[in-house]
Amino acid sequence: MPLKFDTSFQPEYGEAVDVASDVQRITAPNPSPFTFHGTNSYLIGRDTLAVIDPGPDDDSHLRTLLATIAGRPVSHIFVSHTHRDHSPLAARLRAETGAVVVAEGPHRPARPLGIGETNPLDASADTEFKPDLTMSDGAVIDGDGWSIRGVFTPGHTANHLAFALEGRRILFSADHVMAWATTIVAPPDGAMADYMASLDLLLERDDRLFLPGHGGQIGAPHAFMRGLKAHRKMRERAILERVRKGDRTIRTMVEAIYRETDPRLHGAAGLSVLAHLEDLVARGVVLTEGAPSIDGVYFPAT
Repeated sequence: MPLKFDTSFQPEYGEAVDVASDVQRITAPNPSPFTFHGTNSYLIGRDTLAVIDPGPDDDSHLRTLLATIAGRPVSHIFVSHTHRDHSPLAARLRAETGAVVVAEGPHRPARPLGIGETNPLDASADTEFKPDLTMSDGAVIDGDGWSIRGVFTPGHTANHLAFALEGRRILFSADHVMAWATTIVAPPDGAMADYMASLDLLLERDDRLFLPGHGGQIGAPHAFMRGLKAHRKMRERAILERVRKGDRTIRTMVEAIYRETDPRLHGAAGLSVLAHLEDLVARGVVLTEGAPSIDGVYFPAT
């Protein structure tokens, strides 16, 4: 069965939307080909609140968050990862509320840069972000009527955390699993092997509802993730087929594989192909001289 994406999401800018008992979603007005209609921030609790992913440094989004908080205490601000559409507003929201900022850690790449390699994703990284409290995989923070467990899900970024609402089977999946599109996995910030391993980890959980960082909720997360995994394997096979047919560069692979994709996303598609090639080279299926790179030349191993 082909993977079916749900693009019917309505952002309701400037308003809080109830998505579960004592859980509200507020979507930031930062739509783009990479963020869909914008970044979802979530408020959890009734009396003393937690915020998940405060979002970009946007005045109107901060005003909406504060209006919804309505003077109630905020004990924690949880940040899933350090891209500029998720973490920058944490500092201003902390200044307004006095909340503790929680994340896996500062921004870092999934691997070191190669000699002469530049990071095309530098502009999207919030390198100034530093959490007040680091949260490891499996750690639990208790609040006023809620408990949140960190679920380490590297792949999109090296420091990506999903957040499980304990006792509710609800997972805030951030950018690891989204209903509207596949996740961008782009070296050196992300790694395909990490992404696939994190998918397998989430498939072992019993969550009934995913609330992603962009777009609408996922009500049957296991079926959707199985589709995502199959889609990634299909993409891997397509890349391997192009290599075996004589495509030697990522550019020619993207032109063939992503010919029906918005050209504005071809740069990101090239980085996704690189992520797959890094994994294929590591497994000995594809060969290249030196470390895999965006400008590398690739050959089949057999």
